[in-house]
Amino acid sequence: MAIIGIGVDVVDIDRFERQLERTPGLRDRLFVPAERELHPRSLAARFAAKEAVAKVLGAPAGMNWQDCWIGLDASGPTIQIKGTVLAVAQDRGVRTWHLSMSHDGGIATAMVVAEG
Repeated sequence: MAIIGIGVDVVDIDRFERQLERTPGLRDRLFVPAERELHPRSLAARFAAKEAVAKVLGAPAGMNWQDCWIGLDASGPTIQIKGTVLAVAQDRGVRTWHLSMSHDGGIATAMVVAEG
């Protein structure tokens, strides 16, 4: 295995929450149904994770935010992909994703490592 890319993103939670309030359709555009009802700090961390994935993949044009979501398993958060994101990841040779997310002090952050 080799590292294909590393992505990091940071989100100001209060600013993100205000944006969600100002733009009613944003929550539906950015998040899959299973994510939408989470607390804004958790949504901010998930958005940071999706941004980090986009950075790993070179921020491809036409990326559908619904094609990347954060799931949970026994070991913690996982990156789930399909459609537009899956196609780019396969093209780049990504076989394994690693994700770390956190939120504290008004900031949400995520780091993603893609291996192939």
